[in-house]
Amino acid sequence: MVVMTGAQAYVKALEKEGVDTIFGITGAAVIPICDELLNSQIRYIGGVHEQGSTHMADGYARASGRVGVCQVTSGPGATNIVTGIATAQLDSSPVVAFTGQVPKYMVGTDAFQEVDIIGITASITKHNTQVREAKEIPQAVKSAFFISNTGRKGAVVVDLPKDTQTDSSEMVFPDKINFRGYHLVSEPDIQEIEWAAQLLARAKKPVIMAGGGVISSGASSELIELAELLVSPVAHSLMGKGSIPSTHPLNLGLCGMHGRCEANYLVPEADVLLVVGARFSDRTTGSLSGFTTNAKIIHLDVDKSEIDKNVDSITRVVGDAKSSLRMIRERIIELKQGSKNNSEWFKKIHDFRAMSEGLKSNSPINVPDIIRAIRRAMPRESIVVTDVGQHQMWSALFYDVYDAGYFLTSGGLGTMGWGTPAAIGAKVAKPDTPVLNISGDGSFSMTENNLAIAVEENLPITVVILNNNMLGMVAQWLRLFYNHRYSAVNRSKRPDFVKLAESYDAVGIHGEEINQIETEIRRSIKNKQTTVIDIKIDPEENVLPMIPPGGGLKDILIG
Repeated sequence: MVVMTGAQAYVKALEKEGVDTIFGITGAAVIPICDELLNSQIRYIGGVHEQGSTHMADGYARASGRVGVCQVTSGPGATNIVTGIATAQLDSSPVVAFTGQVPKYMVGTDAFQEVDIIGITASITKHNTQVREAKEIPQAVKSAFFISNTGRKGAVVVDLPKDTQTDSSEMVFPDKINFRGYHLVSEPDIQEIEWAAQLLARAKKPVIMAGGGVISSGASSELIELAELLVSPVAHSLMGKGSIPSTHPLNLGLCGMHGRCEANYLVPEADVLLVVGARFSDRTTGSLSGFTTNAKIIHLDVDKSEIDKNVDSITRVVGDAKSSLRMIRERIIELKQGSKNNSEWFKKIHDFRAMSEGLKSNSPINVPDIIRAIRRAMPRESIVVTDVGQHQMWSALFYDVYDAGYFLTSGGLGTMGWGTPAAIGAKVAKPDTPVLNISGDGSFSMTENNLAIAVEENLPITVVILNNNMLGMVAQWLRLFYNHRYSAVNRSKRPDFVKLAESYDAVGIHGEEINQIETEIRRSIKNKQTTVIDIKIDPEENVLPMIPPGGGLKDILIG
């Protein structure tokens, strides 16, 4: 035991967890902690808005696989992280947010900058807690990291009243945590593995659906090996992009509202559907009545609460995706039914893929070509982040990803403005890896002030803005389903993004031709300069395919 202040214990506890970076904004309620951080090697990256700092922590977590840490003050500092915390939680990203709070004796008095952040975040976190005594801080920090980064990963909030930071106490730093009520699933049920293996071994038209759980568990190799054993095509959710290389012959691509033809047509035809680390989101399934009518569904997930929540399954494998997929594959090999002749089933992939490749745009510089140009300009091992909107779906459809963890996006919450700060966080996690954010004018405008951090902290990122002076995705809905009656989507009175970038001492470029765009992206990476490339696109261009409201996977519009 050693006597120290709560702030000292907090910093030491973070160091023991291997924390190298904190994202956040200071304030009166965290001054003791910020003062103590001056004595630590932990890097503190001060933000311009707490939402952006939380997105940075999220991008850091997704790029590194480690916990992203955000630290903010009380009151508005705490409330400003809500969107970022909800984004991380819905996408199972390990983020821990520490919020300052008024002293304990002021809690409940409506003191200056007091909010009940525990009550506010109860429904959008995996766990949250308020520390009541200084001596509780080491345990609270250890518990937060353990809960956030185990099982189904997620967001945790720890509230720190100011007097718990300044009070001194004898501190004990636990090496292990035994958290009551929190039980991790170690191994899947052997009987469920057996049933899953037998169903897949006998399947004539198997399909695998890969979600974000494949990536977070590091199970891409196991997924690919099983798919190749079964000659099973693999579709993926938005969060599952990268779980199988885009160029793999068994990859069907994105499934769902803007899914590729081969994915949306083949999934409903499966006789056995293995869903791994995905939660049957409405954006992936479309209308459930048209999702899979005849398939026997095997659902594999580390989170038991997701199984049978939206879609009933016949076999339920609760466990880590990596070990579970390996066990299923090994059992199929033992059954000696792994080598299959699925030539007709495999041929259907090519037939439907031709439909996707046949989709053309009438625009002189169409977005799919821009996305492909970005891919050509980026090194193979580079991180691409997206904001939310039409550009996100174009990226999901046309940007080739070769390895897991190199495509980062906001899925469950669909948070516009996530991309730029998340890209900065990813750059902190992997400083030697090129990082590019594909954004839209609407999304970029929400958090463009974070360019200041990229420049000040020497974290060069590239931002490509697909600029249609519209809130493009909503405008597309209004075109297709509301007879072109545009309401509240016009964004023609936007600043000059090139001049805006230059005002932050970043590089600003007007992108006008495909070759020029490729050149400027390569230059930004070579020169290690934060660069914004503003590309004007046709405001009438649609993201296709698209499932109309109430439609099933096969109801996609392709023209």
